[in-house]
Amino acid sequence: MFTGLLFLAVIIGSIVFHVWTPWWWTDIASNWSAMDDTIILSFWIGGGVFILVCLFMVYCIFRYQYKEGRRSEYKPEDKKLEKGLTWLTTIGVVALLAPGLVVWNNYIRVPDNAIQVEVMAWQWGWKYRLPGQDGKLGASNNRIISDDNPYGLNIDDPNGKDDVFVANLYKQDFPVKGYFSQATILHNRNRESGRSFEFDKNGFIQRPSSLLEERSARDYDITYLGYNGDGHFDRLNITTSWYLALGEQDSSRLPGVEEEVMAWFTATELSVDLDWFRPKFSFLYASGDDNTFDLKAKGFDAVFENPQFAGADTSFWIRQK
Repeated sequence: MFTGLLFLAVIIGSIVFHVWTPWWWTDIASNWSAMDDTIILSFWIGGGVFILVCLFMVYCIFRYQYKEGRRSEYKPEDKKLEKGLTWLTTIGVVALLAPGLVVWNNYIRVPDNAIQVEVMAWQWGWKYRLPGQDGKLGASNNRIISDDNPYGLNIDDPNGKDDVFVANLYKQDFPVKGYFSQATILHNRNRESGRSFEFDKNGFIQRPSSLLEERSARDYDITYLGYNGDGHFDRLNITTSWYLALGEQDSSRLPGVEEEVMAWFTATELSVDLDWFRPKFSFLYASGDDNTFDLKAKGFDAVFENPQFAGADTSFWIRQK
């Protein structure tokens, strides 16, 4: 009798605690609320099973408690009971797994507007290969990987003529604790010379880029050397980016002539935390070209169009649209 009452108290106490508890889960995945909902659903299903099992145990304690003269019955097999337990177990497993499978299927489904990116990892660093403006990566094959061709690229594939290659090296707590540093080498190559203009579905020219005039497609090889830092020096928060662009490109003014590229860019944001108030100072500078006929390209241009900086809909420091 006492054991049954104890089990009943455990059930009631568990329900009261979980319904009126001051503690609850924080959002695990703010951009995937379905994951949180699935975990909560699994919690309630598991909690319901716990309550039913405990109630069944309480029932058995009271129903089959010792009475003088009562004898137990030995039943080694009960097909009806086994079938019922099998169905109950199956329903319980499906109820636990099905919501998670639905969420997982949505999670791994590739969006229609997704960009294919190739990533190569090694100790303390990453290499990336991104598609150019055509949105397509050039073909590769691991059989032709070499020191001169670490990605195993097929140089004859036209889709790889405008790919972008990125290598990053990360260092935490450098140069001081609490500051994160990243060194970047990015190579942007383009082999569009001789290709026709490309237009989007609205009829606007996309390749080559057009600004006030229709320029012919051209070739270029530009290497970006960059440093990015984010963190704090004591109470001073510093977020910064520095890039130097070096390389060669077909002149946009003189057909059939190559010009040297040397341009640079810097952006820095300084802030100090004063209780609930954080004043900020943001600075950006990109080099320009005051002479477009000297065969020296000094105007800095980003690899991807429409960079966001300092407080747009998405911060420059968080992502590039």
